[in-house]
Amino acid sequence: MAGSFVRRIGNKGAAIELRQRKKPKSSEYKESAKEKKIDDTAVPERAPKHVLLQRFAKIFIGCLAAVTSGMMYALYLSAYHERKFWFSNRQELEREITFQGDSAIYYSYYKDMLKAPSFERGVYELTHNNKTVSLKTINAVQQMSLYPELIASVLYQATGSNEIIEPVYFYIGIVFGLQGIYVTALFVTSWLMSGTWLAGMLTVAWFIINRVDTTRIEYSIPLRENWALPYFACQVAALTGYLKSNLNTYGEVHEVYKIYIFSLFLGYLLQFENSAFLVSPLLSLVVALVLVKCLQLNVKKGTFVAKIMKVINFYLVCTLTVTLNIIMKTFVPHKENGYMLKFLEVKFGLNMTKNFTMNWLLCQKYLQAPSQDFFLRLTQSSLLPFYILVLIICFLSIMQVIFRRINDKSLKKTVTLEDGQIGERPEIIYHVIHTILLGSLAMVIEGLKYLWTPYVCMLAASGVCSPELWTTLFKWFRLRTVHPILLALILSMAVPTIIGLSLWKEFFPRLMTELMELQEFYDPDTVELMTWIKRQAPVAAVFAGSPQLMGMIKLCTGWMVTSLPLYNDDDLLKRNENIYQIYSKRSAEDIYKILTSYKANYLIVEDAICNEVGTMRGCRVKDLLDIANGHVDCEEGDKLTYSKYGRFCHEVKINYSPYVNYFTRVYWNRSYFVYKINTVISFQS
Repeated sequence: MAGSFVRRIGNKGAAIELRQRKKPKSSEYKESAKEKKIDDTAVPERAPKHVLLQRFAKIFIGCLAAVTSGMMYALYLSAYHERKFWFSNRQELEREITFQGDSAIYYSYYKDMLKAPSFERGVYELTHNNKTVSLKTINAVQQMSLYPELIASVLYQATGSNEIIEPVYFYIGIVFGLQGIYVTALFVTSWLMSGTWLAGMLTVAWFIINRVDTTRIEYSIPLRENWALPYFACQVAALTGYLKSNLNTYGEVHEVYKIYIFSLFLGYLLQFENSAFLVSPLLSLVVALVLVKCLQLNVKKGTFVAKIMKVINFYLVCTLTVTLNIIMKTFVPHKENGYMLKFLEVKFGLNMTKNFTMNWLLCQKYLQAPSQDFFLRLTQSSLLPFYILVLIICFLSIMQVIFRRINDKSLKKTVTLEDGQIGERPEIIYHVIHTILLGSLAMVIEGLKYLWTPYVCMLAASGVCSPELWTTLFKWFRLRTVHPILLALILSMAVPTIIGLSLWKEFFPRLMTELMELQEFYDPDTVELMTWIKRQAPVAAVFAGSPQLMGMIKLCTGWMVTSLPLYNDDDLLKRNENIYQIYSKRSAEDIYKILTSYKANYLIVEDAICNEVGTMRGCRVKDLLDIANGHVDCEEGDKLTYSKYGRFCHEVKINYSPYVNYFTRVYWNRSYFVYKINTVISFQS
């Protein structure tokens, strides 16, 4: 009895001593806590040498695989491009014709920069350009985002490449190199999220197999997305690494908001003080989040006051976002984008319009909803099923975490594999939110699939290769027969291996066949047209025709045109609609007045547009023009209303009055008819 009493007293005294030590915040306690923290962080330094060697080997092999994947993809693109166009065996004019539509415009300004006497002079001529579109001075750098062309031209001349390689090869080489960096960044992001470089290999495999839906590099090299997406992927990879290494989401993601603000401000300056950045809802939201964070009070968790403060903070963020956006729009001069709002109204069936430009844009494939073939292709490569599985598991796990936070349940600072809570990782939360937003946009506009599908490849691969995802799933099912962690480790290796082998067996022979198959890009009519223009047309001549053809004429000949395939300028949109009237049922006099108002000297009629047989009902250019001009009653179907004039593009070919009074045919082939616009009109009986 006495012995046990003494032990109880001793234990009690020790407990009292411990409680007394916790109360005072003396310097000795701070020093001891600091020493304890140092001791805790110093543990990894005493890891065995064989463990460090394994880590180094894993990182080295992963980095080697990432770089090799990027280089191989860039070489694959180069080889495929050569096989498709026979690029090395063609003359310069034939090579330039492979740049279609707006791509031709971008490359033409790259050529202009190389011809400029100095870089400063070249930039000035682009920012004050009056040699491209008749009667119009444009800032080409601002309107077309020509920073890639500026950088490429500087690199070409500064590195002395003009003595080694032709300008076109240098240009496409940079773009293909960026695509290699793009693939490497996706590889690294997937690796960071899953913890294994096997996920990066699977990401690259899915990306290449589904390249019809992941990139447009094969069809149009100079597109802005082919320059921008590699940098975007690098930013995502850097942010993923940042979020993964900083688990204090409340404080460290707060730093990301500041990065967003800086990026928006930098974009505002580089885009010649574009006010759209300042009135952006994203800027208002980020500023509101930062302000609310600064005003936030430290309240004890789990109390009623803490729950009230969460509601107040959410209300403040929403209110401040709307208020700041209204203030910015009030005091910052900007142009309201009513055209985009009207476009969305028509697209979602909330409104109807007869406007030619609006309906023409709606008919473009990249602005329509994705077809069933898109989902079928993703399913055949097994990408879509695994993506849906990974997304559902991650999303439900995130909902669990949010529910626990709402109920103020304590969360672990470090998430381990045994916990089976993949939704607690900040990088997973970020990517799930990101992919849902991008996916929602891609379901409405097919062109945005090139931003979403690579994300799908990365998220699906990182998920199936992550033991934590499988552990989360097995924790929900409460497996008893097999240890969930052991099974998760097995599946995280077995599933991607099986997927990789099946993809190799089914798709690798197809890729090799594409590289071995010789294709040919043959367009002699366009080559003949460009050759005739360069030899026969006066240097000061102005050409009128479809915007896509005008872009090619600007690149191949350098002659001035009346319109361009650009859709971010109201004046150019109006010009395009007016020039397209050559395919409508308008009189010769009307067409003559339109063309001469833009100082056009030559008119080019394309037989492919004039005699177009569209696969989509009502989307041919001539149909859209008839609707806009009131020559077709939309409400009663395709019933034609009375028009006393025939279709201009047909009538002008017949060479009878009054058409020959205004236009004289000077050149034609199977695809193009060129007419000189008469300055002196002589009427014939």
